[in-house]
Amino acid sequence: MRTVGQTYKNRSLARAGILALAAATLASACADGAAPPKNARPAPGQELRLHAPPARALDAYARKLGRAQAARTATAKRWGLTAPPLTAPPPPARKPHLATRKGFEVDDHEERGLPPVFTTIPTRHKIVFLTIDDGAEKDPVFLRMMSELKIPYTAFLSDYLVKEDYGYFRKMRDLGVGLNNHTLHHRYLPALSYEQQRTEICGMQDVIKKRYGTRPTLFRPPYGNYDEDSLRAAKSCGVKHVPLWNEEVFADHWDYREWDRDIHPGDIVLSHFRGEGDWKGTMPDMVRRFLKLVTAKGYAVARLEDYL
Repeated sequence: MRTVGQTYKNRSLARAGILALAAATLASACADGAAPPKNARPAPGQELRLHAPPARALDAYARKLGRAQAARTATAKRWGLTAPPLTAPPPPARKPHLATRKGFEVDDHEERGLPPVFTTIPTRHKIVFLTIDDGAEKDPVFLRMMSELKIPYTAFLSDYLVKEDYGYFRKMRDLGVGLNNHTLHHRYLPALSYEQQRTEICGMQDVIKKRYGTRPTLFRPPYGNYDEDSLRAAKSCGVKHVPLWNEEVFADHWDYREWDRDIHPGDIVLSHFRGEGDWKGTMPDMVRRFLKLVTAKGYAVARLEDYL
């Protein structure tokens, strides 16, 4: 069984950066206007003009940026964060090539076109991806927190838990969250036959299509365990990728897969829909622990599906 093992400048420095950007842009505008020599006279019918309109526009833009940053800071403080989350760069127009992680292959994995199994997305940007499994806890405060903070995440759902409240995850979908496959009953797949595994995986494809309108292309096997039949079955019902994880975050601690016990560019982070009945804290507590670490290390949170 496989297991998971910049701080912000102060507000005055941020404002100084905005004004510096405005000043640089204004200087560029003046240069582009080709200011005449000191003793030059305007040609007949012409007159010299000052670049006041661009300056006013830049000043308005700087004020707009300042207000937006102040709002982000206030939102973060309201949710118990010392600094607002960093903003991820735009997703790449050309998606990275995803290969199965070494040691995670099955026989003739690539030759048979089986879905790649990976724990990290190839990227040079300091971004990570948050993924949340199963569906046991259905906390409305969590939905509001993630929406107000504008944190992207990807859900992997099991029907035996989701069916208690399909509506909760419909709200999640409406907020732009990808809902993906974590089987019908969260069983240990390698102990099942091919047909049993296909029922578990393809059956959950049908549930998500019926309840939420799309058939997922992402599948995560329960416990991160799979065999050749798991990947064959997943491929047969439309699965294109099998994202696992490199770190796992709880309400009170982190677990790491890698020896250095650190996060890396492109890492996929696992968590679960859990509450105080299972954790030493709530889902918002988990989000705070997650964001405090990644933000302190200069990472932003990106949307997994944008890189696949």
